[in-house]
Amino acid sequence: MFFEIEKKNPGSAAAISDTGDILSYGQLMAFTEEFCGHIAHRTLLFILCRNCMGALKGYVSCLSGHIVPLLLDAGLDGELLEGLIRTYRPEYLWLPQERGQAFSWPVRFAADGYVLLKTDYKAYEMHPDLGLLLTTSGSTGTAKLVRQSYANMEANARSILSYLELNEKERPVTSLPMSYTYGLSVINSHLLAGATILLTGKSLMEQGFWQFAKDREATSLAGVPYTYEMLKKLRFFRMDQPSVKTLTQAGGALPLQLHREFAEKCAEKGIRFYVMYGQTEATARMSYLPWQRSLEKSGSIGIAIPGGRLSLIDEEGREIGRPGQIGELVYEGPNVTMGYALTVEDLVRGDLWKGRLLTGDLARFDEEGYYYIAGRKKRFLKLYGKRVNPDECESLLRDHFGIECACAGRDDLLGVFLTDGDMGDICCEYLAEKLGMTSSAFTARILPEIPKNEAGKIQYKDLVL
Repeated sequence: MFFEIEKKNPGSAAAISDTGDILSYGQLMAFTEEFCGHIAHRTLLFILCRNCMGALKGYVSCLSGHIVPLLLDAGLDGELLEGLIRTYRPEYLWLPQERGQAFSWPVRFAADGYVLLKTDYKAYEMHPDLGLLLTTSGSTGTAKLVRQSYANMEANARSILSYLELNEKERPVTSLPMSYTYGLSVINSHLLAGATILLTGKSLMEQGFWQFAKDREATSLAGVPYTYEMLKKLRFFRMDQPSVKTLTQAGGALPLQLHREFAEKCAEKGIRFYVMYGQTEATARMSYLPWQRSLEKSGSIGIAIPGGRLSLIDEEGREIGRPGQIGELVYEGPNVTMGYALTVEDLVRGDLWKGRLLTGDLARFDEEGYYYIAGRKKRFLKLYGKRVNPDECESLLRDHFGIECACAGRDDLLGVFLTDGDMGDICCEYLAEKLGMTSSAFTARILPEIPKNEAGKIQYKDLVL
């Protein structure tokens, strides 16, 4: 079985939920056999994920039974979900019971508040190495997926286990969605370690989250930059959380001052603070900053994870060998995924990237080989830890409202540029609803006209927040 579930102590806890449910590794193994017995062949299945027992058990079951899951957030807009279903034609859906009521398909199995629906679609051929599908850009419902192999997932989980020094005594609390590559990497690496995952859907702003973490003796917390901004406001270091010994950060650049502040406080409190860098296209992690150097190397994404290699290339594709020069960051390793999928036909394709990923990020390295991100080549933003493509946001607005618009911005703020002054708030609210985010992640700007060149292409460099 995947994550070597069968090798774990069957009586030890694999997961504990904030409702008090305890799942042992033996029970997880038994559930996997029951779940797969209702499908019994290789096929595509969508999982609408919450940080709960039902989603976790369905996910592990799929990987162990060679059923290929696409992980989606349980809050994904219904219209966007239907579009993905039409595009990829899954034979089964595993989703919360209340969301299953929107479909007329029959229920084949139910457990832990989840139902298994058998759709009208049938199984079709997929590449034998394909193990998992994840979306590329958060919650926009894009049809562009990342194809991860079984080998990709195992390699990355083992690497993370190694540099974080994980063992069966760890108890990470789920502070990130499991449909998000970073949140999922926490689950994968800790299951491989035989640890106990503390499952909660509560946010850091809820007292119940912290009470659950304390009562169940959480040992680690993972967060994106927004998480750390909230931890600062909540005065995390004054909290009574004696069991927390590790903090990890990824999902975008942490402001330098905030990095230094957490590095200093963690050093004082005896907490290991890891800053990391990754992408869905590399399964999850590509680099980490050793906690012992988190203050000395503030602002750095660190060094390559075990088994990986980082380098820089110039505009002609030549490798940069001198410290301080900026180039595109390249990662090589066994966790580089198989490539993208845009249609069903892409799911039968093999490994297109061959272990080498051009990240689209600009970076430099210092004399000791520690890397620092300098900017982005690609038009992606990180909104509260979720990667969002402004081009897809433009398409959503144009398709729904039939208006001329452009989207651009910076991490944690997406600007909607319009010529119609009455549509600003409406468009921001629409994107917030579709992407499942707070409206404060969006702002409207009204212009006399959208700047374009002679070829009619939008000049994004002229769109300033």
